Amino acid sequence: MSLFGSSSCSAPSEQDAPFSFGMAPSTLAFTAIAIACTPFAILICWNFFLPFLFRIFSLTVGSALGWCLRKGTEGRRSLIIRATAENEAKFRETKAQGKDGSTSSSDDESWENIDGSILGTARNGEKGNQDWDGIVGFFHPFCNAGGGGERVLWAAIRATQRRWPNAKVVVYTGDHDVTKENMLSRVKNTFSIDIHPPTIHFIYLSTRHWVLSSTWPHMTLLGQSLGSLVMGWDAFSLLVPDIFVDTMGYAFVLGLSKILFPDIPTAAYVHYPTISTDMLDSLDPKTPVGSQGVNAGKGTGLKGSLKKRYWKIFATIYSWMGASVNVVMTNSTWTQGHVQSLWGPRRKQRGRVNQIAVVYPPCAVNDIERQIEISEESEKKRQKYLVYIAQFRPEKNHQLILQSFAEFVKTGTPSAKEAKLVLLGSVRDDNDSRRVYKLRLLVNELHIKDQVIFQLDAPWSEILQWLGKAFVGVNGMWNEHFGIGVVEYLAAGLISVVHNSGGPKFDIVTDVDGEPTGFLATTTSEFADGFEKALSHPDPLTVRRRARQSSKRFTEEEFARKWLSEIEKLVAMKS
Repeated sequence: MSLFGSSSCSAPSEQDAPFSFGMAPSTLAFTAIAIACTPFAILICWNFFLPFLFRIFSLTVGSALGWCLRKGTEGRRSLIIRATAENEAKFRETKAQGKDGSTSSSDDESWENIDGSILGTARNGEKGNQDWDGIVGFFHPFCNAGGGGERVLWAAIRATQRRWPNAKVVVYTGDHDVTKENMLSRVKNTFSIDIHPPTIHFIYLSTRHWVLSSTWPHMTLLGQSLGSLVMGWDAFSLLVPDIFVDTMGYAFVLGLSKILFPDIPTAAYVHYPTISTDMLDSLDPKTPVGSQGVNAGKGTGLKGSLKKRYWKIFATIYSWMGASVNVVMTNSTWTQGHVQSLWGPRRKQRGRVNQIAVVYPPCAVNDIERQIEISEESEKKRQKYLVYIAQFRPEKNHQLILQSFAEFVKTGTPSAKEAKLVLLGSVRDDNDSRRVYKLRLLVNELHIKDQVIFQLDAPWSEILQWLGKAFVGVNGMWNEHFGIGVVEYLAAGLISVVHNSGGPKFDIVTDVDGEPTGFLATTTSEFADGFEKALSHPDPLTVRRRARQSSKRFTEEEFARKWLSEIEKLVAMKS
């Protein structure tokens, strides 16, 4: 008798079929089918079952939490409505006495240029859209930063205030150290934008540190996105608006808004996607963009493969969040294309009918046009300066421009002998200071020290002086999402030599009536050739006039017109 009984294991007999692993044919077939179907099951779960569970969660637990938040913030909502009425009365009284508070006539005239056809009308005796008096929440935790993203925010708020004068505007910010008066004063001094004080309010967040890159030294993309959820919860626990607008790119907060408040219309103004298909492709050194960007070629080896997989999973989650947004605006055709590729398919599945719109950011075109003359007389004052206006960040690729300029100088042409490259940019921290130091070392190594000028932290008045006397405007960043500095080149009449990618290629340095406004380049040789063509152009004044004409597409009036046409869709949902 066997020690283990008659049911003991035994090796397959000769009668068993090969590769049967000791299993019956039916069991073997079932196992093979299950293994073969596993990848498909995972895909179905990832693309359909998880979103379905997410939606069920939103309609049950999410809505219940949202109801609690609404009830908990009713008191602050009443205070804001009451404070708005009181502040408006004081403002009107002060204005009637002629003390202050009146806006400039030029500002009023520019507003009158905006097409009245976007002003919505009342139907069947209903309340007109222009009389809408709800609360619009702008999510912009760094609203006092003073950059191009903040110009978009404040121009959007001004347009919203003028279109819906009875509406209340709330800005969710983490700038605790800045009062409302100081904030609006800086907006006026920095951007020449007048905000109507009575109807704007600031909600101060205490969780902004959750979205700082220093908080997430590893897996930064995911960490900052999860951190934004904490910040979003903080915002909604303080006040629930009627319309919620994100102008900084926190797509996860928009997704949270839809989970908690499915009935609140949402909008996103996307300056750049958190992740893009170009970013994914740049990890692979074999792709056309494998040598571009700060992560170029880093998708090799085990660590690189894990990074690529992590980015792809994050891109899928990012697309879920983008699919929830009612209205999406992007700052350029390049951004639109990438957001469409990531968000578009799922937005279509969710039945989002509003197309992703390009709304160019407002630029200081009118200000530059008033300050800088373009004429035969002013042409005599131009000198062979090439200016590059950009912060000293790695992606701005100052090394490419310096190497290209050195190659250009070596040609020894008359233009090359006279030319000087001017690097204008702000230094934000010690990292930027170290980059500037390394750039100075590179200038010495390239033997172009006498022909390169560094202008650090130059004020706007000094930048205008350089734009007025320079000949060429330069940009070396790969896939610049828009390029406000390049628009400023056009407005000032500079002949642009910019990277052949992103916003500068698709939106800004484009032909006017079939004639060029500048040159596109990718390699050092192409940039050097562009410098020569621009500096030795036989009729530069004609190019400058074309460039200024082209820049009029990027005025604040154009931005307001397109912005309001999109926000109108959200107000219509609440009216």
